[in-house]
Amino acid sequence: MTSAPAPDTSAHTPVMRQYLQLKARHPDMLLFYRMGDFYELFYEDAEKAARLLDITLTRRGQSAGQPIPMAGVPFHAIEPYLARLVRLGESAVICEQVGDPATAKGPVERAVSRIVTPGTLTDASLLDDRAESLLLAIGAEGEQLGLAWLNLASGDLRAQACRRGDLASHLERLRPAEILVPDGARDLVPDGRIPVKRLPEWHFDPTEAARLLAEHLGTRDLAAFLPDGDVGNLASAVGAAGALMHYARSTQLQALGHVTGLLVERPGSFLRLDAATRRNLEITETLRGEAAPTLLSLLDCCVSAMGARWLRHALHHPLADRREAASRHRAVDALLADPDGLADLRATLRGCADFERIAARIALGSARPRELAALREGIGRLPQMAGLLVRSGADSLSVLAEDLAVPGGCAAELARALAEEPAAQVRDGGVIADGFSPELDELRGVQANCGQFLLDLEARERTRTGVPSLKVEFNKVHGFYIEITHAHTDKVPLDYRRRQTLKNAERYITPELKAFEDKALSANDRALALERALYDDLMVRLAPAIPDLQRIGRALALADGLAAFAETARRRDWRAPEFRAEAGLEIEAGRHPVVEAQVDDFIANDLRLGATRRMLLVTGPNMGGKSTYMRQAALIVLLAHCGSFVPAQACRLGPLDAIYTRIGASDDLASGRSTFMVEMTEAAAILHAATERSLVLMDEIGRGTSTFDGLALAFAIARHLVERNRALTLFSTHYFELTRMSHDYPECANVHLDAVEHGRRIVFLHAVEEGPASQSYGIQVAALAGIPGTVVREAKRRLAELENRQVAAEGQPDLFSAAPAPPPEAEVRHPALDALRDLDPDALTPRQAQEALYRLLELAKE
Repeated sequence: MTSAPAPDTSAHTPVMRQYLQLKARHPDMLLFYRMGDFYELFYEDAEKAARLLDITLTRRGQSAGQPIPMAGVPFHAIEPYLARLVRLGESAVICEQVGDPATAKGPVERAVSRIVTPGTLTDASLLDDRAESLLLAIGAEGEQLGLAWLNLASGDLRAQACRRGDLASHLERLRPAEILVPDGARDLVPDGRIPVKRLPEWHFDPTEAARLLAEHLGTRDLAAFLPDGDVGNLASAVGAAGALMHYARSTQLQALGHVTGLLVERPGSFLRLDAATRRNLEITETLRGEAAPTLLSLLDCCVSAMGARWLRHALHHPLADRREAASRHRAVDALLADPDGLADLRATLRGCADFERIAARIALGSARPRELAALREGIGRLPQMAGLLVRSGADSLSVLAEDLAVPGGCAAELARALAEEPAAQVRDGGVIADGFSPELDELRGVQANCGQFLLDLEARERTRTGVPSLKVEFNKVHGFYIEITHAHTDKVPLDYRRRQTLKNAERYITPELKAFEDKALSANDRALALERALYDDLMVRLAPAIPDLQRIGRALALADGLAAFAETARRRDWRAPEFRAEAGLEIEAGRHPVVEAQVDDFIANDLRLGATRRMLLVTGPNMGGKSTYMRQAALIVLLAHCGSFVPAQACRLGPLDAIYTRIGASDDLASGRSTFMVEMTEAAAILHAATERSLVLMDEIGRGTSTFDGLALAFAIARHLVERNRALTLFSTHYFELTRMSHDYPECANVHLDAVEHGRRIVFLHAVEEGPASQSYGIQVAALAGIPGTVVREAKRRLAELENRQVAAEGQPDLFSAAPAPPPEAEVRHPALDALRDLDPDALTPRQAQEALYRLLELAKE
């Protein structure tokens, strides 16, 4: 960790000198300094913590002639405060007392025991058990970037090279909790919602990083982990991985034994989804930043935390390898074919121990007793789960069953050493099983016999003294004592020594009781110390099983995720997609999975794209369902490539390499970009990246500028997509002129969503039909939105005037209007007609309506 220059502490008190020396090693983190039963923060840390955690800020004592600002939290309640800090993007250092206060001649010796940062969390109380917490490092070499990310809670370390322009997409995909960058790369990641830690540039040196990683992985070099056996163009990624490992080890204060490999992701492993597409499709977060309703919230019926994390990862990483996706489809089909087996599998998985994270905590020495008990219970379930997977008959599930092989040594150690129902913390005792250690059993025997000894002693002393109310008791402050009320103090024997005086009684100690106290208290302390040592030794003996536990965790996560796919398909009548070699996308009766779950009656629609039908020009009214129709196509493709069934009666997909979307309207004021600029930037990215195997959604492009500018841009963009990119495209528009592209380009076809007017209301049909729309219904939608009636009527009058006027050279026509009607012979003007036009009957009371009628009659008579 980066240290600040050592401060001059000569004028401070000894305790403050110790604190300031520790603080100088961690200047950018909050230092929690253990003092008795509290963790205290001082000076600027105290002021910051008081503001962030809403705790009391006080000033007590003096050091260097100045009052000391301080704030504190109880030592036993620190976890909720750490969780709040982490959510705010802050980091903290925990400093414990490691010396003995009884023998210390100055301040008790203290040392850093734990460093907590947003990207290096492993404790269950600080982590979201259904989401990953990633630490990302970014190395830079010109326009080429190297990414490395570590899930410390599972030990998964990965790396990838990418272009600088693709960084935003990767950040949206990975959603890291903390980012590490070289100190010189100031503009690499904009300051924002993700905490950024700047490290010295030498931490990112590829040569030193390769040496550090090889040493950690126990290999001569990294050849076994790199695609071509050589660092090559992955130099910046290797440098990032080295910086990441150095930082993670410094926060954990130990080696990371559960990080056993480095996986380099190839660029073509997954369908490409840019940052805008991930946001627009609302995969794991709505456009408003909420967790529901999203695709993940709909699908996440996983019964284990491991499965929920796998599902989140799978939805952001649709497979480019169609064979692997099809293998998942077959597994889901096999699970659906045996409903009882599916129910049994999910019941067995429900509440299963989090093998991945417990394995990591074993490696870091932080696993808690009840986590090990849950692990022992989970290991006991593995044979049953393996049998259910084999019973399905799917090859991929049988392979998973093999990965659930029970690690025999681990199971035996847990069964022999761990108590049946251990305490929550080792410090509470009762963690190691009876019979495991004869020495511990003997010490526990002393404690177990303590109660009987006290009862016997109390009976003897009552007989000896003649005091029937005499009591022999214990408390943590004064230890063992004999209590006699003041009314009987004249009967106290000479060998009683006063220990404490109360209002109504005296408390005494005798030589016999003192000897027993020394033995009992010593036995308790020795038993707790021995249990701590035996527990630590148990985790050391479990360490060789960590790779097996990680393998089991991955298999259980995948099994739970596939079972969730099957359960969703069963509940919502989803069907298996079919991959084909021919280019195209055909969907029969497709539905938007999230919208369908929110409404009572969803209208399903077909979609057909192919080699001779590459672009659909989608027209129709606002709120007619154009965006939903387009998004559902993208979500169906995404689900198919994730290995899930899809919300359609049938779905046939040709080869695809990416999904791109330009949907919705939003600005980026922080970067000085208007709504139109954001729209054009996203469109430009699509035009540069899309291929003939890409699925592209363009929603009402060009609407943020003047009509003719927007129309010209929309036409040019659509033409480029057809002629150059040749991508499979859904292009929605209100520019009716664009529908004529179907005459010039056979690959273009028109479809529309219609609406009908019923009285004064508009009814959206939501059904997709061939051909272009005939009307926009913009004014009717405005009325639905609550626009005042006078405004709506004025808009209708203005629309009629525009429709009845020849389009002037400089005019802005209604692009949905039919041929203009012939102008009237002469416009009729009369005061009564003018007053009638201005009348708003919906806004009149009965009395006002009567008065208006009389006024119109008077005007008519004139």
